[in-house]
Amino acid sequence: MQVSKAFLVFEEQAPEAQKAWMEAVQKLDAASKLDKKTEELAYIAVMAAVRLESGLPFHVKMAKSHGASREEIISSILVGLPAVGNAVIQSLPIALNAFDEEQA
Repeated sequence: MQVSKAFLVFEEQAPEAQKAWMEAVQKLDAASKLDKKTEELAYIAVMAAVRLESGLPFHVKMAKSHGASREEIISSILVGLPAVGNAVIQSLPIALNAFDEEQA
């Protein structure tokens, strides 16, 4: 799966920092008590709430690969609507385009 251009630049221009970051991400992932689909859906909700849209396609495809439905993707984005307002709807087209692509 393809990562964002920003993440590729991070990897290329600061490889030691990127390696340290990924080690932390992997340790946090291992410590999570959530199943992979739920964890991805929760992460998508957080990304939409903080408007970190560049990573959405990657994580939507990860959620889909773990069995998430299109409706669950939509719900994960909209779950933040009461807390942060309609800023989360900016993530809908990005997420749904990624979900609807042929390769999951």
